[in-house]
Amino acid sequence: MADAFVGRTRELARLAERLDAIRERGSGIAVTLRGRRQVGKSRLIQEFCDRSGLPYLYLTAVKGASAVETIQRFLTEIDESSLRQASSAAGTVPAENWVGLFRAIDDLVSDEPVVIVLDEVPWLAEQDETFDGALQLAWDRYLGRKPVLLCLLGSDLHMMERLTSYDRPFYGRSDNMELRPLNPAETAEFTGLDGADAIEAQLLSGGLPGVVSRWPSGTPPLEYLRRKAAEPAEPVVGIPEAALFAEFPSPDTKRRVLEAIGAGDRTQGRIGATAGGMASGTLAPVLDQLGTVKRVIQREEPLSTRPGKPTLFHVADSNLRWYLTMGRDAQESARRGRGEQARRLIERRWSAWCGKAVEPLVRESLEMAAVEGRLPWTEVESVGGWWNRRFDPEIDLVGADRPPVARKIYFAGSIKWLQGPFDGRDLAALERSAPAIPGFEPEESGLVAVSRSGTSERIDRDRLSLVWGPDEILNAWRT
Repeated sequence: MADAFVGRTRELARLAERLDAIRERGSGIAVTLRGRRQVGKSRLIQEFCDRSGLPYLYLTAVKGASAVETIQRFLTEIDESSLRQASSAAGTVPAENWVGLFRAIDDLVSDEPVVIVLDEVPWLAEQDETFDGALQLAWDRYLGRKPVLLCLLGSDLHMMERLTSYDRPFYGRSDNMELRPLNPAETAEFTGLDGADAIEAQLLSGGLPGVVSRWPSGTPPLEYLRRKAAEPAEPVVGIPEAALFAEFPSPDTKRRVLEAIGAGDRTQGRIGATAGGMASGTLAPVLDQLGTVKRVIQREEPLSTRPGKPTLFHVADSNLRWYLTMGRDAQESARRGRGEQARRLIERRWSAWCGKAVEPLVRESLEMAAVEGRLPWTEVESVGGWWNRRFDPEIDLVGADRPPVARKIYFAGSIKWLQGPFDGRDLAALERSAPAIPGFEPEESGLVAVSRSGTSERIDRDRLSLVWGPDEILNAWRT
């Protein structure tokens, strides 16, 4: 049985709008859809094709295949498609190159709207350097003049951006869309969870539809892991493992660096040491590639009114972050038949992992609420953290007018996600540490507490400008 389709209401609506525009004007629209692996691009487009009720053609590239092999396989798939069945044209004409293939597709398109999908486009470009040019030629001369919705999909974010960059043949010919993971409100809806359990389900799943759609409704995340830790084929484990080996098939330098970050090393020095004693000059370009090209890590700089160091790094996908921190070790135990050992390992590491993994989500949620005018500080446009070289103090939350060097600091805050409410000691520590942030003004800047378990009854709430819990985090994503 196919997985239930999860969320994506806005994305489906955007695609439907383009289909309506095609019907009105009678000519084609191209859409490039990029997103990380397992984020649900193929599933979204298949769902859209099914709901549209239109004839469609869905072609998927195979990595490593030659252009000749791909073209011949595509010709076979064209003959078996609903587009071919709906056409009154004669049989598909053989083709030996991309232009010939696109002409064969064009022959099947009449005056009625159709959907044509090319999945894993970066692999097609790898197979043949003439692909981009052939696509541009076919779109300008044939397909783009007919009622065609052309969907170009790819998981290599950098390559998909290059496909439509100004120096490439297809520049200016497509609408660009990026598919992000499900947001916390969507994850809460489809897992049947609320509050802290919904937030932690978002962290564990990474918002990936393949994990969320299999989630036993109403099951808290740690209980879910207790049940599934001994099952290596479970999506929460299998999906990040597949993504890791798809992006980094060999244990090279890039994978060692990623694994070091996933294991908890945050600074360049610690990452280099764990990854095999890499020098700074060797490590820096690897970190840049993992961040700007592969998009699997994110870098953080201290947010204040003065430049600060050091830069910190974390794994961008929280599901992959969970896998590298504890999921892989638990999986190895499970494969040796030691399911109970796998469960104990997860239980030991779970709280500490959640406490760090939730920080980027809280910052993004506060930033969204600020931009939408739902915080006391309407000028806040960026929420980050602050630390010095000694990490003494390290402030979880800083709200400012711009990153990473702000003109004004509006608030500082603390996140307490471990057991127990935010209490007087936590507040005293925040009041003591916040003035160390360059630009923080004790008489003007506010104090914020974000707590999994609320605040202590004895705390003086008047000393806090804002208190958030799990419900407020979820509400930031509900529009």
